[in-house]
Amino acid sequence: MSGSYFLDSNVLIYSFDARAPAKKAAAQALVEKALAEGVGIISFQVVQEFFNVATQRFPEPMSAVEATLYLDRVLMPLCRVFPSAELYRSTLALAERWRYSFFDSLILAAAQAGGCQTLYTEDLQHGQNIEGLRIVNPFNAGAEVATGEPGSSLSGQ
Repeated sequence: MSGSYFLDSNVLIYSFDARAPAKKAAAQALVEKALAEGVGIISFQVVQEFFNVATQRFPEPMSAVEATLYLDRVLMPLCRVFPSAELYRSTLALAERWRYSFFDSLILAAAQAGGCQTLYTEDLQHGQNIEGLRIVNPFNAGAEVATGEPGSSLSGQ
């Protein structure tokens, strides 16, 4: 999918964080655009990481009913990368070459497997290019976020 982007779990988590209103707005806008335009994707790992935080560590943890609704309305429509031997091979190669942890490398491999050009995360080095995948911290002042406009958080959507 040309022009597609990958959302790391921290983007989904911040979309619920009332303590960080700027991050929440930027995250919500990225998720909304991903759903509305079909340009954003996530992997099985992001689903798992999101639920680990949402059901246990949110100030008001999601109930099973709320989590199931979010799964059906947001997570599954975005989830396009699932475990495979090839995904794990790519992960191991990325971890060896770039010296990222296994789990960070799994996110990178999933973004590549999804055909993404951009990975939105605050966990990796902003501006780095990993084998054609651009790392963007969407919460970094001046970051180009989905619209290609510097500093845009898409919060007007």
